[in-house]
Amino acid sequence: MDHSIHNKQSPQFFIDGVLRGDVAVLSRAITLTESTSEDHKKLARQVLEGIIDKTGNSFRLGITGVPGVGKSTFIESFGKEIITRGHKLAVLAVDPSSNKSKGSILGDKTRMEELSVMENVYVRPSPSSGTLGGVARASYETILLCEAAGFDFIIIETVGVGQSEVTVSKITDFFLLLMLAGAGDELQGIKRGIMEMADSVVITKADGNNIQKARAAKMQYESAMHLLQPLESGFTPKVETCSSLENKGITEVLDIIENYRRHVTANNFFLHKRKQQQRELLFNFLEEKLKEKFYTHPSVIKSIKELEEKSSEKGFISFGLANDLIENVFKNLH
Repeated sequence: MDHSIHNKQSPQFFIDGVLRGDVAVLSRAITLTESTSEDHKKLARQVLEGIIDKTGNSFRLGITGVPGVGKSTFIESFGKEIITRGHKLAVLAVDPSSNKSKGSILGDKTRMEELSVMENVYVRPSPSSGTLGGVARASYETILLCEAAGFDFIIIETVGVGQSEVTVSKITDFFLLLMLAGAGDELQGIKRGIMEMADSVVITKADGNNIQKARAAKMQYESAMHLLQPLESGFTPKVETCSSLENKGITEVLDIIENYRRHVTANNFFLHKRKQQQRELLFNFLEEKLKEKFYTHPSVIKSIKELEEKSSEKGFISFGLANDLIENVFKNLH
């Protein structure tokens, strides 16, 4: 990481730039939150503290889907519709599986040729630090900065597969699952847990010879969604078909999301969920910080090395030695 990225700028420089919607300063502020430098971490925290009162005013939409479902094409068409309704849009991507996520999103940015150059649109990879907790923290800080910069609709797209969906669901208001029609009876590898997290499902590529398959898939998913546990929000998940290439069904998808927003605002679930997420994130961040402090402590590093040398001995009890190590660390804290 380049240690000159802030060029000796003060926290106020970043705070003022972000609050006036300067995208160049916003990008540099996000880069600060990515940095592993302690100086940058300190500066990033001061910047976040300076903009926090201007956050929380966006709608955060999580989007996931199986490979080949056409997430980028969907976001391009969907994003244009968001802009026509007067919103400022930020598109972020989350990939906890590797630090190569930047390559993925830059590829997506190239594919989102029209959307990425539109006024009031910002496309950015959400920083990845290799762990789900690290991704949640970095992505959440990126969301806060984008909100402070005036972006009132934020799309968080999962680039990876697996548990990244869980990460995204913990920092968004609405979780949208994109699916393909006719790709197998096993729901294309999508686990039941991901279906249960979805606030609605969209069948993509409903055009050409695929229209009838998409309609049949819609009925199948509607039946499947009815068998799942009711959502805590009280909202009944919808299933819609769309064609991003023909721009069909896009407005209907946004209407579903707007109806959801009105529903959860009226019954106060929107604020309840945000508070619940804040609490989960707090413990998530505490866990990450404790692990970081623990494994970088000199005495722990030395003890672990000794334990690794013992691991080849007969009668090695991993749990017991790990427990002793932790007990000794906390004893020294007293």
